[in-house]
Amino acid sequence: MADLRDNKKVRHILSLSGGKDSAALAVHMRGRVEGMEYIFHDTGKELPETYEYLDRLEAYLGVKIVRTTFGTTFDDLLRRYGGMLPSNNRRWCTKMMKLKPFEDYVGSDPCINYIAIRADEDRVGYISHKPNIKAIFPFRDEGISYPDVIRILKDSGIGLPPFMEWGRSRSGCYFCFYQQKIEWVRLKHKHPDYYEMAKAYEKPNRVNANIFFWCKDESLESLERPERTRQIIENWKKTQERERGRRKNIPLAAVLAGMDFEPPTREGCLICQL
Repeated sequence: MADLRDNKKVRHILSLSGGKDSAALAVHMRGRVEGMEYIFHDTGKELPETYEYLDRLEAYLGVKIVRTTFGTTFDDLLRRYGGMLPSNNRRWCTKMMKLKPFEDYVGSDPCINYIAIRADEDRVGYISHKPNIKAIFPFRDEGISYPDVIRILKDSGIGLPPFMEWGRSRSGCYFCFYQQKIEWVRLKHKHPDYYEMAKAYEKPNRVNANIFFWCKDESLESLERPERTRQIIENWKKTQERERGRRKNIPLAAVLAGMDFEPPTREGCLICQL
């Protein structure tokens, strides 16, 4: 790691995703670091609730949230990658639409990047390979966990992201491949137009005519069939009952928020779902 104490002023940048953890970190850090910059990488494929939440957060912070765009659209990149949809094994969307815009925004300036990994999460997180960028994790360092995040957001008056009200657990693109199938069902119910747009991407690619699905092994056309939808809902309910039976001493903050305690490990792209 290069020494950040050089002739250039060190920039302090807090990465926002539109989700609860990064929003809580922004609230937690408000007024603690002079000249803090807040940045959100807009893929152009976000849910309307994400933009609404960012506007709410911006008003609370009293500081402009910089919204970067890569210049190249998701559809441009999809063509470049031969029609292969991104997946957990092909996360080109994260690389090209989140990480690259962030590093381009920082440039060669010395930078401290504030990342909202909680103390109850067991993962490393995004660390730039650029020597001028240093990642730090205030929540982890201060022992702040999931119920604390809920409390921070409720006490601030910002509340939880609106998409959580209808059962989506993460921020990110409306077609995020890390969504659970129950979340696809809920997307279909809440935003049928977005579901149809996501479904339209599931078509033969130009390289070998194979069809790539967002859900890995199941098409959205199959998932939306009434009998399959009912099965997904029933399976989800059974899973929730099993989980509730395993969880003891659910934190009061989570109960008051109408939510179960979030498991320590979350699957997904760090920079998309914080």
